[in-house]
Amino acid sequence: MDHIEKHCLSCGKSLTGRAGKKFCDNYCKSVYHYQKTKEDAPDFYHQVSQQLRQNRRILKEYNKAGKATVRCEALLAEGFDPNFFTHYWKNAKGEVYLFVFEYGFLKITEHDRNKYVLVQWQAYMKAGNS
Repeated sequence: MDHIEKHCLSCGKSLTGRAGKKFCDNYCKSVYHYQKTKEDAPDFYHQVSQQLRQNRRILKEYNKAGKATVRCEALLAEGFDPNFFTHYWKNAKGEVYLFVFEYGFLKITEHDRNKYVLVQWQAYMKAGNS
């Protein structure tokens, strides 16, 4: 039976050991899979997850006091996308706040300008309490 020399998929060194071995060590295996993940186009799950994290960061940054009103353009310029949110809450007035984890926003028009009212999740907002 001919012996076929195998090489590490990461660094190219000659491999010794078991027949199905693909990497010389855990470091090369980690480097290989990290590079492969970077090269692959992000899948839908990762794109959504990344946008949610970005939305949360932006809402947190603009809402340091627990409630704020901000022009829509300011948030959108930072990369905020209002189509990505985790849940919603409807208040007694029937207004629907969209939330990205603990940070919520409500689009309003004030003096012919589109704005977002930013809030933080509160205990009284639990399901069934509006």
